[in-house]
Amino acid sequence: MDMMTLWHLTGWEFAALAFAALLVGFSKTAVSGANTVSLAIFAAMLPARASTGVLLPILIAGDVLAVLTYRRHAHWPTLWRLFPAVAAGVVVGTFFLMWADDEAVGTSIGAILLLMAAVTVWRRRAADRAAQAAVDGEGEPRERSGPEEVTSRAGRIKARSYGVLGGFTTMVANAGGPVMSLYLLSAGFRKLGFLGTSAFFFLIVNTSKVPFSVGLGLIDAESLLLDAALVLFVVPGALLGKWAVSRINQRLFEQLVIAATVVGGVQLLVR
Repeated sequence: MDMMTLWHLTGWEFAALAFAALLVGFSKTAVSGANTVSLAIFAAMLPARASTGVLLPILIAGDVLAVLTYRRHAHWPTLWRLFPAVAAGVVVGTFFLMWADDEAVGTSIGAILLLMAAVTVWRRRAADRAAQAAVDGEGEPRERSGPEEVTSRAGRIKARSYGVLGGFTTMVANAGGPVMSLYLLSAGFRKLGFLGTSAFFFLIVNTSKVPFSVGLGLIDAESLLLDAALVLFVVPGALLGKWAVSRINQRLFEQLVIAATVVGGVQLLVR
């Protein structure tokens, strides 16, 4: 870790990092995936590898607050199906970090996020057309399958695919949020189930990444000292998110998640 970078921040640079930490809290309790903006801010204010190590404990703090807020809404069958695939993705991501430079990491993850956002939009429009056809032909729309979709063969394959991608992207750039957001949306999760399931998912996954990050030199005493100053801003962000989520309807919630994913993907490509 470059101590000169951490301890010679200007007031404006620290304010930008504080805003990014606040946005982490907001994203964890309101619009999951929005913290890709935080990722971009940290990467702009700090060296790329150092930013990954500083951001991880802040994400974990946000995960704890999200679990405390939405713990009753988690869908554990989905989580148990995801974890083995995510573990494989984390291992692949660790090896990738050993040789890939910042440009390769940003380009690959940005491309993945934009591709999956496009697929999710296409799937949502197809589902809307099917629902409208049901209304026209049968008099009432069919309900979305919801999280029960993961019990089907196609659901299990999709969970494994997204799980590997989520583990890979969260390990190399703390950018797993958009991947799993798209998966949960495509599986039909409603707002609270989405937030509760993603809260436990990222608390467990991000905590499990700590030994890998320490081993790669991404987390050390200096980075943790900066985290101690920034983590205070996660709490008001989480409270703001909790207040806002009850005022966001389901359709707007899904649109915001997809929009945040697209913004994050573009940022990673152009960074």
